[in-house]
Amino acid sequence: MLAAAEKTAVLTPWNTSDPVAGAIYSALCERHGKKVQEKLDAGFVTICGLGGLGSNIAVSLARIGVGHLRLVDFDNVDWTNLNRQSYFVEHVGVKKTDALKGFLMKINPFLTYETVTARVTPKNLASCVGDATIICEAFDKADQKAMLAREVRCQKPDAYLVSGSGMAGFGKTGLMKVREVSPLFYLCGDSVSAPKPGAGLMAPRVAICSAMMANVVTWLLLGKNGAY
Repeated sequence: MLAAAEKTAVLTPWNTSDPVAGAIYSALCERHGKKVQEKLDAGFVTICGLGGLGSNIAVSLARIGVGHLRLVDFDNVDWTNLNRQSYFVEHVGVKKTDALKGFLMKINPFLTYETVTARVTPKNLASCVGDATIICEAFDKADQKAMLAREVRCQKPDAYLVSGSGMAGFGKTGLMKVREVSPLFYLCGDSVSAPKPGAGLMAPRVAICSAMMANVVTWLLLGKNGAY
């Protein structure tokens, strides 16, 4: 069953007199430039899967002040997640949606966070992703990745899709690339490195792929200024 999206209702930083909000927003504008920050604040991104890719993508986007993040996952945090995902020991057993929203609120409580605790399927995809202009595919399994790519193209043909594939193991950083599959579909990773004994999913390479995905999202939000 699809859980209703839970939304953290907050004011955007420049519409509130909260001194902390003002300090955060001023600092973001100082680092990024006001025009850039206005575009980031207007962004609406859905992240499907809150594991090694998705949790780290969300942290990156919250840190740069992307205004609206929708977090989608059905799972709870477990001990095997801590080697590469943005969770803590205290989160073990907690829904990933709740744990990650709590973490993001500590980074910037003045953004809008929605959570959907559900497994994405073709039938509920539209309800899960909402009206986001950019959708991040951050699933673990190949069949889930393929399903989301197919259904986004069918059900949300005007949305950008940013996906990850091939980030297992260690080393070989130079093989990690961003590939434009189509004008609305970008694939990050080396596209070949699957987990295997002795070369599983490890924090450094997973973080590289998630950062690449967050960087593509940022580039899209800022108007695809130049070729990627």
